[in-house]
Amino acid sequence: MSVEAVILVVIVLAFAWSIGAHYTGACMGMPYGSGSIKLVPALVLMAILALIGAVFASHRVESTVGLNIVSASKVTVVGALVIIIAAFVLTTIYTAIKIPTSTIQILVFCVVGMALGAGIQVHWLTILKLAIIWVVAPPIAFFLGYLFTHGLDRIVGFQPSQRDKQMAVIRTLSMILVTVGAVASFVMGANDVSNATGVFIMTHLFNVWIAGLIGGIGLLIGVLTWGKPLLKKVAFDVVHVDLSMASAAQLVQAVVVFLAVAFGFFTSMNQALVGAMMGAGIARGNGTIQWKAISNIVKGWIIAPISGIVITFLLAKLSGIWFTL
Repeated sequence: MSVEAVILVVIVLAFAWSIGAHYTGACMGMPYGSGSIKLVPALVLMAILALIGAVFASHRVESTVGLNIVSASKVTVVGALVIIIAAFVLTTIYTAIKIPTSTIQILVFCVVGMALGAGIQVHWLTILKLAIIWVVAPPIAFFLGYLFTHGLDRIVGFQPSQRDKQMAVIRTLSMILVTVGAVASFVMGANDVSNATGVFIMTHLFNVWIAGLIGGIGLLIGVLTWGKPLLKKVAFDVVHVDLSMASAAQLVQAVVVFLAVAFGFFTSMNQALVGAMMGAGIARGNGTIQWKAISNIVKGWIIAPISGIVITFLLAKLSGIWFTL
């Protein structure tokens, strides 16, 4: 293995670490924010299931990222380094300032930026398919979040003003919410690990199993060591939730993202969750939604892809002076 390849493995692990921290709120924000699970158990449960999802359920998405976004046969290890360094830096910055951006969109546009800078063919049809999924996922999540919140209320006969009188219902909903959060953590591993490890498939360094394992380890470490800030932001700053809202939002998120993964595509965990949370919030009345926080997240969605494509394009041009991309 070349020096460049060793450096790539190290940066991929670092990127996966950053991704794990970035998505703690998207996976366990609702269970933690509702008081259904404590902080440390939430992080440990998420870390383990994210690793399992990365190893056993990420293969189709790994192939999409590694083979279908650009002409992978022309991507060198140096080109892969350009992608990962830019995506890692951007994701880490957005995590540090507590803006839950889409790591997927960052990664995809970093790949595109590198390809444009290096003169490599971009598979625009794949980009179009991904863009359509990114556009339709939040509205679908919004609609389902609204319906699921009302549905859970009808099923359990739960009203926020009657919590003290319905302890059995609260316990049941809490168990459901933690279970759904666990499923979301598994789905996150399957959906997001390829953001870091797709370059392994692109450069043929490892197969999908080894790539998933390496990335899954990085996710696990990221959740456990730096997952607390985003977990708290999503749990407490976006929507004031009750158990029906939280259960509906988390379930919708898991369903929407899992459906994308099942077809070999990937979509934003944060966008699906925020869409579902807004739908659940509307079911409770507009006053439950923190519109300023939503606005900041939307700004992050716009800034992240633009910054990704610009930075990698420039890095590819600079790297082309000294290396063969």
